[in-house]
Amino acid sequence: MQKRKLGKSDLEVSAIGLGCMGMSSGYGPAKEKSEMISLLRKAVELGVTFFDTAEIYGPFTNEELVGEALAPFRRQVVIATKFGFKIGPKGEQIGLDSRPEHIKEVADASLKRLKSDMIDLFYQHRVDPNVPIEDVAGAVKELIQEGKVKHFGLSEPGVQTIRRAHAVQPVTAVQNEYSLWWRKPEQEVMPALEELGIGFVPYSPLGRGFLTGKMNENTTFDSSDFRNTLPRFTPEARKANQALVDLLGEIAKRKKATPAQVALAWLLAQKPWIVPIPGTTKLKRLEENIGAAAIELTPDDLREIETAASKIKVQGARYPERLEQMTGR
Repeated sequence: MQKRKLGKSDLEVSAIGLGCMGMSSGYGPAKEKSEMISLLRKAVELGVTFFDTAEIYGPFTNEELVGEALAPFRRQVVIATKFGFKIGPKGEQIGLDSRPEHIKEVADASLKRLKSDMIDLFYQHRVDPNVPIEDVAGAVKELIQEGKVKHFGLSEPGVQTIRRAHAVQPVTAVQNEYSLWWRKPEQEVMPALEELGIGFVPYSPLGRGFLTGKMNENTTFDSSDFRNTLPRFTPEARKANQALVDLLGEIAKRKKATPAQVALAWLLAQKPWIVPIPGTTKLKRLEENIGAAAIELTPDDLREIETAASKIKVQGARYPERLEQMTGR
């Protein structure tokens, strides 16, 4: 697989990474551990070198899974994890906590779970309004100086936060939701990243599965699947948003590809410093997603997608208000 550099940093990763959250939480019950270990190792065989996890996924179990699976390949791969949530005794999320002392505790605990002596990329998972971003960046800078962390990242920050953090400790990557059905980062975040030389890592690049064309308004989710809480996943919204999947399907037929591959190829074509991290728990989907890196969308294809997509108004908010308020700070 082709490699890409995240911004002006020396962090080089596979053009398509792997988001690991769904193996442990978020999209229904945790998957069988040995199956997920073999899937992660297969991803390495297929050329994936960029893996995304976080302490909150599980919580804790996803880091343990990734750590165990990738231990034999530790020097060949880049592992990103995240800090910034306060986690209760039963594993419940009880708010944000990016105090410097907490960041350092999380780093030490994550290193143990990841069976590693170094975190390649350490993101603040959500901006904590109670802790100045300069203090957060300063804490990560100290971890970098101690050799525990290589690179600093931010997830779902606002532009001013990016600038203030970058002035203290250069930010290697920003992670935001970004896909053909959530394009808000194009307005302010991406121009700032281009200016500052920061890489961009889109999560949910397939619209949490919707852009694959494998679901419709009648699809049901497990009771523990958090898509049940998302306004964009009501049956009415899914029915209204089908037009976007149909558009991807038309282009996919021409390219002898799948809608998911076209959605990922579209992201890769936006900027050379974009590295999407689609998640999956199935080998067939992993192979399909990786195949997107070989699909070439011509300027005409991209114009056609742009023109058609601009006429489609996506229905439904991406998050309930409480979660959306934690983004863009």
